[in-house]
Amino acid sequence: MEDQSVTRLIGVYNADGGLLGEVAYVWARARGTRHCALCDITHGRVRRRPEWDRMVADLRIPVDLLHLNEIPPDVRQAVVACGAPVVLAQTAAGLVPLVDSAELDALDGSVARLGDLLRARLPTASA
Repeated sequence: MEDQSVTRLIGVYNADGGLLGEVAYVWARARGTRHCALCDITHGRVRRRPEWDRMVADLRIPVDLLHLNEIPPDVRQAVVACGAPVVLAQTAAGLVPLVDSAELDALDGSVARLGDLLRARLPTASA
């Protein structure tokens, strides 16, 4: 990854966006039939975490967050290949998975730990 310049990060939630998507996710999560580790990292109970916004600002690289029903075809192709949730890196060669679902799960909802992982994989992002 270090030899490819990353121009953007794209986080893809394992959920649909919009009011109906959010309600469906909350219901499925309460029943234990759906989970999104990226949601746990970026959001608290009601809104996006301020520490998420600070971490993204510190990275100094654009970060887009998308729901499954919002992704363009190139992102959809990458998600089909690696699953969601995922953090993808946009490079000149295309989209590359940077943090996969299992790795996001292992972070236990920690913004700081994801920030550390991203900085380790993108050494020039915080330079």
